[in-house]
Amino acid sequence: MDVQTLSALVADQMQAIAERDTQIAQQVAVITRHERTITEREARISVLTAEIARLRRAQFAARSEKMDPAQRALFEETMAADIAAVEAELEALQSPAADERTKDRPRQAPKRRPLPEDLERVTRYEPSACTCGRCGGELAPTGDHVSEKLSCKPLQFFVRRDVYPQYACRACETIAAVPVASTVIDRGIAAPDLLAQVLVAKYLDHLPLYRQEAICARRGIAISRSTLAEWLGACGVALQPLVGRMRDALLSLQALHADETPVGMLEPGRGKTHRSYLFAYRSGIGPSITVFDFCTSRSGQHARRFLGDYQGALMVDDYVGYKAMFAAGMAELGCWAHARRKFVDQHKASGSPIAREAIERIAVLYRIEAEAKRMSIDDRGAYRQNHAVPALQAIKTWLDDLRPQVAGNSGAANAIDYTLRRWPALAHYADDGAFPIDNNPIENGIRPIVLGRKNWLFAGSETVGQRAAAIMSLLATAKANGHEPQAWLTDGLTRLPTTKDRDIDTLLPLRNTP
Repeated sequence: MDVQTLSALVADQMQAIAERDTQIAQQVAVITRHERTITEREARISVLTAEIARLRRAQFAARSEKMDPAQRALFEETMAADIAAVEAELEALQSPAADERTKDRPRQAPKRRPLPEDLERVTRYEPSACTCGRCGGELAPTGDHVSEKLSCKPLQFFVRRDVYPQYACRACETIAAVPVASTVIDRGIAAPDLLAQVLVAKYLDHLPLYRQEAICARRGIAISRSTLAEWLGACGVALQPLVGRMRDALLSLQALHADETPVGMLEPGRGKTHRSYLFAYRSGIGPSITVFDFCTSRSGQHARRFLGDYQGALMVDDYVGYKAMFAAGMAELGCWAHARRKFVDQHKASGSPIAREAIERIAVLYRIEAEAKRMSIDDRGAYRQNHAVPALQAIKTWLDDLRPQVAGNSGAANAIDYTLRRWPALAHYADDGAFPIDNNPIENGIRPIVLGRKNWLFAGSETVGQRAAAIMSLLATAKANGHEPQAWLTDGLTRLPTTKDRDIDTLLPLRNTP
């Protein structure tokens, strides 16, 4: 064997060794990744197991506490929802690790009341042929008589019977069956449209579960509050990935609105309510997205946690909790509706001519915005530079000249001081066509929550508050994008169990905005 042949053989061997080393490294990386996933899953299973035990202890311990009937009813609802949500997540984590004996063991059929026989049963069928009932001849259309009247009927229940045919091949003894569709609540009695009805009634129409229980009972259907609460918990867990994607989409935008409103949270150990807050974030100019974040306090750390490293512009009131983010580089936008409200209140109280003139000057800014509303972002920015900036400079000069002439303790002085103190943030909207002029959109989004507080009074726990915030985020965004909330939610709950993670965006309640 000559030297050239030997060298080629050695080179081939070295290449084979290098390829093998690469394969070994890839396999080691896969094994390491799998081991890390298993470790993380086991740690999460341990946390959830402990959480279930804690919730059950709290559930039984609360029976000896003194609560009024409304508090006790809400506490029992929320505890049932919490336990169901944690158990749903725990089951999802444990299912891949279940051994074959457990997986093959037949499950005990759940015990439930049979559905009333008098309910309508809906079966799908093909339309019959258009033939004459007397002679069998073909019928020809001769026109239509149309009578349209507005009508309605109360909440109506029916049984949706899905039949999955099974077939057998006698020749080769093979069984062929149509696969059973996956559902949000496995082996549950509620179809997606009923789940959507409960969620919309609770979080959009603000109907507590005890009222929904009574409504169902009037229709002859016995569904307990605990069962309704369990449905809320399971749906809240299932819908959480959609809210996460909406948050990502929200934080990719150039400008956001932010505001917060107080919400009570029950403290089971004391039988009292704790003042919590619902932070609300909404997109500015662009696609309509609203995300609520339930927090146990009004601390600015909650806003910093939600926004993360967001570097766009944030439209807020003068709440100090946001100041740290602005000091770190986030752009601050001031709300002209807040500034205007100071002068409106003063004019209503005293008829101040200064307040009236301030309102008229601010109205000029809003007329400019109305004219620029349908422009593109670039055109709107240019229009603001040509029209809004001179109007802003005129207001600033007028306020600076006026302030020394106004008594320091008057209402007009307070309104002027607020506007001048907030001036950099108030004037910043004119620098970019993507920035909003006020925070009215998010205040309009919070208004239904204020109405809801009068009905459900308080959240039963932090977990329930977070789940409610997630569901309300989806419903508010669906409404803002022109969807009928219940129809959208029914479709989403139907498709969600079979939608892959990479396709979750197809379920979001968004519309393309030109």
